[in-house]
Amino acid sequence: MKFIKVLSLSLLAISNSFASSDNHKDILKQLQLPKDFSISIYADNVPNARTLALSENGVLYIGTRQQGSVYAVKDSNGDGFADKYYIIAKDLYMPNGVAYKNGDLFVAETNRILRFKQIDHHLDNPLKPDVIYDNLPSDKRHGWKYLRFGPDGKLYTAVGAPCNVCLPKKEIYSSLVRFNPDGSEFEILARGIRNSVGFDWQPKTKQLFFTDNGRDHLGDNLPPDELNKWSKNKQHFGFPYCHGGIIADPKFAEDRKCAEFTAPEWKFKAHMAPLGMRFYTGKQFPKRFVNQLFVAQHGSWNRTIPHGYRIALVKFNKGKPVLEQSFITGWLTTEGKVLGRPTDILQMPDGSLLIADDTLGVVYRVEYKK
Repeated sequence: MKFIKVLSLSLLAISNSFASSDNHKDILKQLQLPKDFSISIYADNVPNARTLALSENGVLYIGTRQQGSVYAVKDSNGDGFADKYYIIAKDLYMPNGVAYKNGDLFVAETNRILRFKQIDHHLDNPLKPDVIYDNLPSDKRHGWKYLRFGPDGKLYTAVGAPCNVCLPKKEIYSSLVRFNPDGSEFEILARGIRNSVGFDWQPKTKQLFFTDNGRDHLGDNLPPDELNKWSKNKQHFGFPYCHGGIIADPKFAEDRKCAEFTAPEWKFKAHMAPLGMRFYTGKQFPKRFVNQLFVAQHGSWNRTIPHGYRIALVKFNKGKPVLEQSFITGWLTTEGKVLGRPTDILQMPDGSLLIADDTLGVVYRVEYKK
């Protein structure tokens, strides 16, 4: 593992990359949002930006998957664009997940969880991290992890299936897990989860909702991707026996019935690849968006006609999802060209939203101004 000093990317250095900035502006023009919403680039030069975490001092931490680095950026002058850039760590094993609490940054590698103490005060020269848990599987396939603190103060993550579809021998696979910030009291909460890379807690009920990416090679339109709700220990969400709550797997179902498992709360279209998600609790957006769910749909990679590549809005009524609609589109052009792929969503203190894009290597900011 290597740690390097701050990159010191100044505004001058950013201006030297004006060609890419112009390209970003062209892409922004292609994006469609509801009336009175605007989107801008909050941070660029963050290759493979995947998941986001924010400190109380306004430092945005960005995990990556393929890049192996963890970034920190900050808008130090309040102009709406990050002008301070740091590399917190590099050469990590798919450090997709980042979470922040009480001054410490937690990073989820594939096989372990790291903690960088008092990170905001050591951006120039991060301290060597503590390894708080290192007994996670090291499989690369579906090994990248999302990481969040729950209302109970515990860290939550998911361990994906090491395959497209299989029956893993170890119970740790295809599971939702949690543990204390020091790594103690590790527990498996639920199983039957193929690949969850995004979750959040519903504001009123405090119940955990999470996305799950369905298996491949059942066709363009099967099975649906899922939005699930965890409500009690030992829940099983079906994988690999049942998909989408109603589709028995042709190889693994055998005599298992879909009725045995917890069905999805909402079904996304197949291969939309829903990743990061946030319930909106801010005051900037109109009231119709409060307590509604924004989902980053990364987009299909093996569908005949691609779809996804958007921010979806899942509307809730009386605690249940009832409608899905587009909130931001345009990353997939009508000609089928991919301009970007959203991966995660974070709400800022002022109520605006940040959106990571791992293909363009940027973080967008979405604001509402009537």
